[in-house]
Formats: sequence, C-alpha cells, structure tokens
Amino acid sequence: MKPLIRIDGIEKVQGKIQVPGDKSISHRALMLLSIGKGPGKIKGLLKSADVLATLRALQAMGIVITEEKDGVLVHGKGLYGLQEPVDVLDLKNSGTTMRLLSGILAGQPFTSVLTGDDSLRSRPMERIIKPLRKIGANIYGRAGNSKAPLVILKSSLKGGVYQGVVASAQVKSSLLLASLYHKDSFTYVESQRTRDHTERMMEYLGIPIEVEDNIIKMNRNHPLINSDKEFFNKDLEVPGDISSAAFFIALAAGRPGFEIIIENVGINPTRVGILEVFNAMGADITILNERSLSGEPVGDIRVRGKTLKNIPISEERIPSLIDELPIIAVIASQAEGDMEISGAGELKVKESDRIAAVVEEMGKLGVTIEEKPDGMRIYGGQRILGGSVSSHRDHRIAMSLVIAGLLSTEGVRLSGEECIDISFPDFFSVIEALRKS
Repeated sequence: MKPLIRIDGIEKVQGKIQVPGDKSISHRALMLLSIGKGPGKIKGLLKSADVLATLRALQAMGIVITEEKDGVLVHGKGLYGLQEPVDVLDLKNSGTTMRLLSGILAGQPFTSVLTGDDSLRSRPMERIIKPLRKIGANIYGRAGNSKAPLVILKSSLKGGVYQGVVASAQVKSSLLLASLYHKDSFTYVESQRTRDHTERMMEYLGIPIEVEDNIIKMNRNHPLINSDKEFFNKDLEVPGDISSAAFFIALAAGRPGFEIIIENVGINPTRVGILEVFNAMGADITILNERSLSGEPVGDIRVRGKTLKNIPISEERIPSLIDELPIIAVIASQAEGDMEISGAGELKVKESDRIAAVVEEMGKLGVTIEEKPDGMRIYGGQRILGGSVSSHRDHRIAMSLVIAGLLSTEGVRLSGEECIDISFPDFFSVIEALRKS
C-alpha cells in the first residue's frame, strides 16, 4: 500500500508564484486548432492528465501535434480532416473532453466510441446526449442514454434555438462546436451565464459568433456553414488557471500576515466568482498588470491576508465558482460567522460527490460542516486539527485538503494525492517553493 503523504502547517506565506495553464482553455485550444486549417501554436498549454486525454484522442484521429521549444504545434486539418479512430477513444477521467468532443464528432462522417475510467463512466452524459439528439445527432449511451461509453454515428445536423436547461459551459460548448457542421443558424440561450472560453476563442480565430448577455448566435451567413470556407489557425497563449490559483488565493486570503502574488492568471469575468466571494468576505485582493491574451483577460493577483467574515453563497453565484466551492468551504471554516452554500447540487456529480466528500474529510480534521441537499453549512471560527484523509480520487478535493493541512495545527496525512495530476501536476512543487520563500 502506498504511504500517505504528510502535509504540515505553514507559518508564513510570502512571495510570487505561477500556476499552470488554464485547463478549460487548453482543451478548447487543442480541439479548435485541430479542426482549423494549418498550423497553430499553443503556448502555456496545461500538460495535465485531463488535457493529455484530449491531445491523445485527437492524435488517434490523425491530428499531428508536436512539441516545440516554446509551445505545442497543432497541425490542423480543417472541419472534416479528422480520421475515423481505429479503436475506442479512452478519455480517462476527463468529462470536458467527452462532452466537448462529442459535439465535434457528431458532425463527422464516421463512427466513434468514447469511454473513460470508472469515474467518468458514472458521470451524467444525458445532459449532452439529449441536446445533441435534438439537433440531429445519432448519439447513444448506456443506462438509457445517460452514461458513457458513448457511440456517435454519422449524423445530419440541423440548427434552431436551444434553451439550456443545466447551467453548463460544457453543454453549451458541445452544441456550439456541433453547429459548425450544419447549414442552419443556431442560437443557444443559457439559463445562467457560464464560462465563455469557447465563444472567446471562436471569435479570436475569426469564426463569426454573436454574444449578447446569455444568448449566443452562430450566424446563418456564417462562412463556415454556407460555403467551403474554413477558418485558418492562429497561435494561442493560455493564461494561468484561476481554478488552480484559487487554492493559493484561499491560503493567503484568510490568514493575517500572509501575502502572495500569483502571476499571469486568467481573469475572465465568468470565472472570477472566487475573487468576488472573497472580496465580499472582506479579503484584500488586487489585480495588477491587466492585459489581454489571445482574447482572454489576464492579470497578476495580489492577496494580503485578513480576518474574513462569512457570507451566504446562493444559486446565482454557483456557475462562476463551481470548481472552487470545496476550497471556499475550507476557508469558511476559519472565518467569522457561518456560511450557507445553496443551489450547488452540481457538486454531487463531479469527479466525486464533492458535498459529501468535503463534509466527511473535513470532519476527520475536527471541522464541523453540515451537508444540505444542494449545498452545505459551514460553521466558522473552527480550528483545523489534523488526521488522515482521502482524496476520493478527486483532484479538487485533494488540493483543498492539502491547503487544510497547511492551515492545520497537527498536520494532515492524505491518501490518493496522485489525482492532483489531473489539473495541477506541479502543485507540490509550488508549495515547497512557498515554504522556502
């Protein structure tokens, strides 16, 4: 049996760090450049397990992707340049890969089969199967068309208006990618605004797309769907992932005397819910050196520790910080007052049931958190003691527990930390650099 990794408390946090490239943007960059024309270089691509699942799936369909000194070069073959895979596409643990790639494969003139590990095969896929079938896709899944493996056959896609049911950027992106493969106009209406990396990257690459509030339109005069014209690739640069930065923002925000600058982080307005929540709790967070990078807003995030006060987090905030809720729960246990998180039922169908996992594992460290049907109640002013905890094979649970260990009085022993490679392979190296700063 592999020994548990030990995380002891940290007395000082001061310095500058960088976090790896944004996972959401990395997936989209690989996919869009693969179906664009010609070479396109990606600088700052996240080389995590999830993103490598996307890269290998595209290579299995004939896309040449080469490592260069200053980035990864994708040799795009155009909208119909993908080749039928000779085997099942194993997407490992990556739900983003499965859901977005399904949109592209629905437009291909061949059959494909998508699977993954046992965690991915248990996650809900009906949310993309239903909307893709509504626009003409021949896509099927097991368990009554609700789970992977998925089978996608040659389809005749159509446009129209689709009203989003689940607030999901993955569902939206899957349908927008599929819309490149039919000759009709297409409109997607979001139930709530979600991360918009697909729309921004499409616009940056010259694909005519119109966005107004929560309505996204692929124009009927779109050159991609009304002629033989295709979009030509450009080089892309991926900013640091704010979901990865969130763990270090949280570490510094609630502890007076801690100060950190996280450089070159994406500050897309649909992703800064973590900053808005901590600011509302009284945090001292400043954005420095704001700029634009390949259509995405970027900046350096400076955090100075203060005593925080808990606030309620309700449903309207959830889409902009769904990945950050576990680490917010950890810090809320250290703040003044109590925090109620509601409308976060989506947490139950991530890589783990993140509500149950946070309640269970923080409880082992002496922290009382009450599970709710669609969220949790975190009691503030508690001490994180110490103990042995499990990652539940979920990278965000694992990293949240590591931060809990850094704030603990007795140290934390963690099992299953290898899942952190899914999104942040150098996570422990950054922590060690902070200890030495």
